[in-house]
Amino acid sequence: MSDFTPVIVFVSVILFFVTVQMYNSFIKYRNQIEEEWSGIDVALKRRFNLIPNLVSTVQSYAKHEIGTMEAVTGQRSDTGGPGNLNDREAEESRVSRALNQVLAVAESYPDLKASANYLSLQNALNEVEAEILQARRRYNSSVRKYNTQVESFPSNLMAKLFGFAKTTYFSLELATQRELPEVTI
Repeated sequence: MSDFTPVIVFVSVILFFVTVQMYNSFIKYRNQIEEEWSGIDVALKRRFNLIPNLVSTVQSYAKHEIGTMEAVTGQRSDTGGPGNLNDREAEESRVSRALNQVLAVAESYPDLKASANYLSLQNALNEVEAEILQARRRYNSSVRKYNTQVESFPSNLMAKLFGFAKTTYFSLELATQRELPEVTI
């Protein structure tokens, strides 16, 4: 036996434990991303459940705007499954734009804006969209941590070895998000 055998065994044991630790941290971040995504999904489903009530309330005041209302309910029925992240992001953005149109229609009807039912739905929508925003921030924070580990040395070698790849961030236009007014000087 050589004099280097204990050193080789020691280094091998250290490398084994470092490998296990890196692998486990990839799993931890991946599970955290899945958990954060479920938070986004729950909030989006809550928003979906508000849409029919909001549409029917606005519809009762704006009967001639029926095309916009049907577009929103059509968008809602199209977005059921999780699909891949890019598809889901595009579907949710379409729903947000359609909801934004409904809210714009509602702005044209002062009686509607003063209606207790509409105000209640508007407040509920604001709360849900705030939840979506917070859930999206938590999700993107987890994605950032995971992606940093996937790209950092030496964990990037482990990521390639075990097939861990970067994950994309989730962005979404919210229906209650207002565009900044243009200011010209």
